[in-house]
Amino acid sequence: MPKMLFVLAGEISGDMHAAGVIAELLKARHEIKVFGIGGQKLRQLGANLLYDTAEMSMMGIVDVLKHSGFLRRVIRDLKAAVLREKPFAALLVDYPGMNLMMARFFHKLGIPVIYYISPQVWAWKEGRVKAIRAHVDRLLVIFDFEVEFFRHHGIKAEFVGHPVIEELAEVTLSSKELFLKKHTLSPNTRLVGLLPGSRKQEIAYIFPEMLKAARLLSSEYPVVFLFGRAPNLDEEAYRVLSQYRDLSVIDGSAYEVMQYSELVLVTSGTATFESLCFGVPMIVVYRTGQLNYLIGRQLVKLKNISLANIVAKGLMSAERAVPELLQHEACGAEIYRQARMILDDANVASAMRRELLAARAKLAEVSPSPRVAGILLEYL
Repeated sequence: MPKMLFVLAGEISGDMHAAGVIAELLKARHEIKVFGIGGQKLRQLGANLLYDTAEMSMMGIVDVLKHSGFLRRVIRDLKAAVLREKPFAALLVDYPGMNLMMARFFHKLGIPVIYYISPQVWAWKEGRVKAIRAHVDRLLVIFDFEVEFFRHHGIKAEFVGHPVIEELAEVTLSSKELFLKKHTLSPNTRLVGLLPGSRKQEIAYIFPEMLKAARLLSSEYPVVFLFGRAPNLDEEAYRVLSQYRDLSVIDGSAYEVMQYSELVLVTSGTATFESLCFGVPMIVVYRTGQLNYLIGRQLVKLKNISLANIVAKGLMSAERAVPELLQHEACGAEIYRQARMILDDANVASAMRRELLAARAKLAEVSPSPRVAGILLEYL
């Protein structure tokens, strides 16, 4: 009989990180079957997905409340599947709102809970620590500073490394010279990246402001914009781009944008950490509905919201390694102003690049997928 493993990865990044673990797991025990929530990467590995990450993409408390009926149905269906399949363990990846509810359910059933990529309780909702202590059997964290945070709260956390560093080691990109030649661009062309995010709500709130800044920049610099289009979103999500046909825009993968750009405009999230790993200067922007923002401002207790600045903390010569523009500041005019400061001063860009690469070095070259897979194998 196949051994069943439950996996819940409710976001695109979580799907990618979980897939790395499952690929390693299946090398050792090919008879293991995976079911739960994931995306394209897990599906390619043969996972039986009850819901897709695309259906779970929500942004902010207000959006979650709007979809509360759907989310209750998801929880109900997941619990029924668990009772039917009787998994030997549950691998919960990030996505704390739903995963902590499921952790409690698994704990009552006596099914081991392995939580990979801890909820960022050091940033907000510290009360979730109690739920982690009560219902999680193994807490696997991706930042070294999290070990001490959880130790202080009486929880043993295991640092396994950051999956993005592992994934980047598998990426092969051509040289910038070949990229320019492919697109018939001059060596003097300045490349600025646009990474507006992978959620429809992020595109709606943030992408128009990035494009406004791009138009202002194009009036002063010989610039071409590299656009990282999220593979999970259809053309309709990017309809606003049709209003900016005067801009020179080339589509590419997110990693191509980070590799070839001298500056990226990036929505706060995983992409800021990926950009850090490439050492590319960036401006981090975040914008949401006003009610979401007001609620979030009361809950989040960090000065900096981007992973680039959080990871670089303690290494920086200034308060922030990279600029962060939130809500009303995340507008075309201010993004443009910050971008000019970086594009016009090579020393500013070089200093930013040094601090970002130093922060990456602090995390070391650790491969979490084999380590997490090994932990799962212990529960067989």
